[in-house]
Amino acid sequence: MYRFFALFLILSAPARACDLALLLAVDVSGSVDKQEYRTQMDGLALALRDGIVADALVEQQAQVSLVQWTGASRQRQTIPWTAMQSYQDVLRLADMIENDPRVWRNYSTAIGEALLVSRVAFGPVASCTRKVIDVSGDGVSNEGIEPATQRADLNADGITVNALAIETDDVDLTGYFFENLITGPGAFVVTANGFADYPEQIKRKLQRETTRQVTSLRK
Repeated sequence: MYRFFALFLILSAPARACDLALLLAVDVSGSVDKQEYRTQMDGLALALRDGIVADALVEQQAQVSLVQWTGASRQRQTIPWTAMQSYQDVLRLADMIENDPRVWRNYSTAIGEALLVSRVAFGPVASCTRKVIDVSGDGVSNEGIEPATQRADLNADGITVNALAIETDDVDLTGYFFENLITGPGAFVVTANGFADYPEQIKRKLQRETTRQVTSLRK
C-alpha cells in the first residue's frame, strides 16, 4: 500500500516549470570553413558537458534548441526544443549537437534574419520564465534586415540576446555586436580571439547565461 501511495504522489505531482529557454544560434556563413564549423559544434557540445552548465540547465528544467544561420532565407532550427530534465538529457543534447550536419555553405551573413527566425521559434516554449538567444558569429551582418531592427520585437517578447564575437580580422566585431545585436536586461558580449579560442569562450558564456553570473567581459 505504501509503495502504491508513493507512486501516486510521484505521478500526480505537478511538472516542474521551465525557468530557461535557450536558443543557440550558430554561424554557418561562407566565412566559416569546414574545420571552423567543427570547432563550433564540438565546442558547444563540450561546453554543455561542463558540470556547471549541465547542473544549471537541469536545475532550471531548461529547454534548449539550435538554429544554423547564414544568408537571408537560410536559417533552420536543426535541433528542436529539448527538455533538460536530467543530466542524461544534457549529454544526449551534446551528442546531437556534435553530430548535427551542416546545412549551408558559401552564403552571406544575415544576422537580422537569424534573429527573426529565432524569435518566432520560441512559440512552443513561451511559458518558460527566461528566454535567451545565444548568437555566435565571425562577421558583421551584410545581407537582409538589420539586426538592430529586431530589438523592439525581441524586447516585447521578453527575449534577451547575448553574443559571442569570434574576432578574425581588424573589424571590431565585439563593438559591433554591442551596438547592433545584443538586447534585454543584462545582455552581454563575450569575445573569442579566433576560432581556436571559441571552445573556452562558449563554455564561459554558457556558464554565465545559465547561472546568471555577473562577471567582467573579456575584451
